[in-house]
Amino acid sequence: MYFNYIYGMIKVFKRQRAYGFFDNDLRLTKLTKLGDPLVKLKEKVDFNLFKSFLMEKLLPTTQENKGGRPPYDYVTMFKILILQRYYNLSDDNIEFQINDRMTFMRFLDFTIADDIPDSRTVWFFKEKLIDLDLIEPLFLIFITHLQTLSLELKEGKIIDASFIEVPRQRNSKAENELIKKGEIPETFIQKPCKLAQKDLDATWTKKNNLTFFGYKNHVKVDKKFKIITSYLTTTACVHDSQALEKLLDSNDNGVELYADSAYTGEKQEATINSHNMVNKVHEKGVRNHPLTQDQKDSNTLKSRTRARVEHVFGFMEGSMNGMYLHSIGIKRINAAIGMMNLTYNMFRKLQLGW
Repeated sequence: MYFNYIYGMIKVFKRQRAYGFFDNDLRLTKLTKLGDPLVKLKEKVDFNLFKSFLMEKLLPTTQENKGGRPPYDYVTMFKILILQRYYNLSDDNIEFQINDRMTFMRFLDFTIADDIPDSRTVWFFKEKLIDLDLIEPLFLIFITHLQTLSLELKEGKIIDASFIEVPRQRNSKAENELIKKGEIPETFIQKPCKLAQKDLDATWTKKNNLTFFGYKNHVKVDKKFKIITSYLTTTACVHDSQALEKLLDSNDNGVELYADSAYTGEKQEATINSHNMVNKVHEKGVRNHPLTQDQKDSNTLKSRTRARVEHVFGFMEGSMNGMYLHSIGIKRINAAIGMMNLTYNMFRKLQLGW
C-alpha cells in the first residue's frame, strides 16, 4: 500500500513538472515530422521580397500617428494574412490560433513571451492594404519573383472561373428589387447595424440546377506549372466569357489558350485572335448543328490540358479549407481572392520544388 502511494506521487510529479529547456524544441521537432506545411513555406518563400514595397506604401500612413505602441513589423503582419487565407480563418480566429498553435508562432518568429497582434490590429493592417489597393501589386511581385527563378510562364494558358460563396442574404422581394437597381432599401438605412451586415454587391446565379450567392474568381493559369498569372473578381452572375478580355495581356501573344465551351463566341474568338493566341477552346454544339465525332474527339484531347486548372481550385477547396468567405462587399472580397490566389502560388512553388 505504501509502495502504491509512492508510485502515485511519482506519476503526479511527472505530470506537474516544470517545462524543461528543450521541451519546446522537442515538440516542434515532432510537429515537423508529422508534416507541418508552414516549415517549408518559411524556408522556401522569402517574405522579405515584399518588405520594401510594404514599407514604401505603408510607412507614410503610420508616421502620421504619434504616440502609442510601435507598429508590428509589416512582413510579420503580411505573413499573418497568408496564414489567414491558407487556413481560411476570421480575424478573431487567427488571433486565437497564433496564441494557441506552436506551429503558427514558429512561422511568425514569435515566442510564448512575445506580444501577439490582436484581431483589431490584423483587421486594421488588412484594411490599409485594401484601401490602398496593394493586394494585386503584392501578387505581381511574387509572379516577378517566380520568373527570376527561370519559371517561364509562356507555354500556354488556361482560363476558368470558380464560385466564391458568401453568407446568403435573407431579404424581402421588394428589398432585392431595390438592390438590383443599385439602391439601398429604406429598411437598411433606418438600421445602420443591419446595413453593415448586408452585402449589396453579391449576386445570385444558378448552374447545373444549383444556386449560388456571391462572387467569382476568374483565373488565368500557366499550362505547364499551374501558376496563377492573373485573376479577376466579379459577382456570381457575370458570365465566365466576359472576363476573357481583361485576363489576357501582351505576355500571351502566340501561346495556346485552353478553356471550356463557355468561352466560345464571335466576340471571344476576336479577343483571342487579337492576342495572336492559338485557340484551343472547347467547341460547342448548337441547335440543329451538333458536334461531329471529330469535334468531340478534339474536345476530349483538349480536356487533358484544360483539366489542369481544376487542380488549382481543388487545392483551394481542399488544402485551403474551402472558398467560402465572410467578407462583405466586392472590394474586400477582391482583396481576399487576391490573397487566396497569392497563397496558392506560394504553395505551388513548394510543390514544384523551387
